[in-house]
Amino acid sequence: MNKKRKLSRGVAVVGAGMSKFDMFKDRDSKDLFAEAFVEMQSSVDKGLDPGDIDALYIGNFTNDFFVHQSHWGPILADALGLAPRPATRIEGACASSALAFREGVFAIASGFYDAVLVGGVEDMSKRSVEEVAEGLALAAIPDERNAGFTFPGIFGAIATAYFERYGASREDLMNITIKSHDNAPLNPKAQYQATICDVMRSKIKRAKEKGGAVPDWSDEKDFLRDPIANPPIAWPMHLFDCCPISDGAACILLVGEEIAKHFTDEPIHVAGIGQASGRGLSAADDLTYFEATRYAAKEAYEMSGFTPADIQFAEVHDCFSIVELLHIEDLGFFEPGESYKAVADGLTRLDGSKPINTSGGLKCKGHPVGATGAAQLIEVWEQLRNKAGDRGVPIKDLRVGAAHNLGGTGGTCTFTILERR
Repeated sequence: MNKKRKLSRGVAVVGAGMSKFDMFKDRDSKDLFAEAFVEMQSSVDKGLDPGDIDALYIGNFTNDFFVHQSHWGPILADALGLAPRPATRIEGACASSALAFREGVFAIASGFYDAVLVGGVEDMSKRSVEEVAEGLALAAIPDERNAGFTFPGIFGAIATAYFERYGASREDLMNITIKSHDNAPLNPKAQYQATICDVMRSKIKRAKEKGGAVPDWSDEKDFLRDPIANPPIAWPMHLFDCCPISDGAACILLVGEEIAKHFTDEPIHVAGIGQASGRGLSAADDLTYFEATRYAAKEAYEMSGFTPADIQFAEVHDCFSIVELLHIEDLGFFEPGESYKAVADGLTRLDGSKPINTSGGLKCKGHPVGATGAAQLIEVWEQLRNKAGDRGVPIKDLRVGAAHNLGGTGGTCTFTILERR
């Protein structure tokens, strides 16, 4: 039976904050989440008494592995001075804090709470690259892990399938990389603060200073084609197709819609929310789309009454460059096999007709997995409130934005639509 789902009570975002995303050897999850919380407090236009927060929902993937510490809900509640309020940790791999947001929305919509803090945190830099790869692999399904697949290998296989079916190539992935690196320096919270052109020029300058052979790259793509500057990780994925290891935290204040004006004159409303589960690669009908993304999107569109054409911009999960192509097709923004052409034509750039990953995306903003979903939603919130500064989407009457978050190899997908009314 098909049922159009709706919230029994409206929910609004009235504040948000996030830490800088980077690798912090001398800071831990409590430090990072406290930074995000302080910024969230200052963002609430009419002020926030922390005593008004009824509960916390915290996304965290596997600090159990990364820092050998579990039970992050009460730990963070205590660190923020919010104990004994209830705090619940939510785990959904890279979609953990998007799930925390979803649970917070439902808690308010039920009428049980009026104001909740949702967010996420991950502390990944205390482990070696090999250990981080091992920790992230815990999000893959057993068949994939038993076959020896790493995440670059899995998404490399997806890219190969997409190339074969639709005729795309590595050149098309380079367009995504260049676009993401163009957006990131406009975001002060992003881990990478350089365009590909900046990176290229820096390497040329260093080569000259060392007196060695000076590369003769003609442009950004020439640089990205160089296997020395941009080595292969799992073909066709190269280094600059992959997101970095990151630490970071993000948090959001949700309240009942009818009390939102007590906190701000510019509440951003939750218009639609969807979640779905996906099967592993071995059971997938096709490697060129994500079944769970399509299902989550359908649920959110039906709830909101919006169509893909109504979404003016979006943050999508781009842990690897290839998946940005798949997601913007699965979300209905472009037809299957057409997204790489749209990217090449500049449609997804900041000044394009459908800006994608204005924050720099996971690829450049960073990907502290437990914080990523909340950080994507914060970007949408900032854009809708015209608080994104130089990376503000130049669309007149910006009103509807969305965030798509993927966990594991597609096992968990969420799609959330926010609206300025």
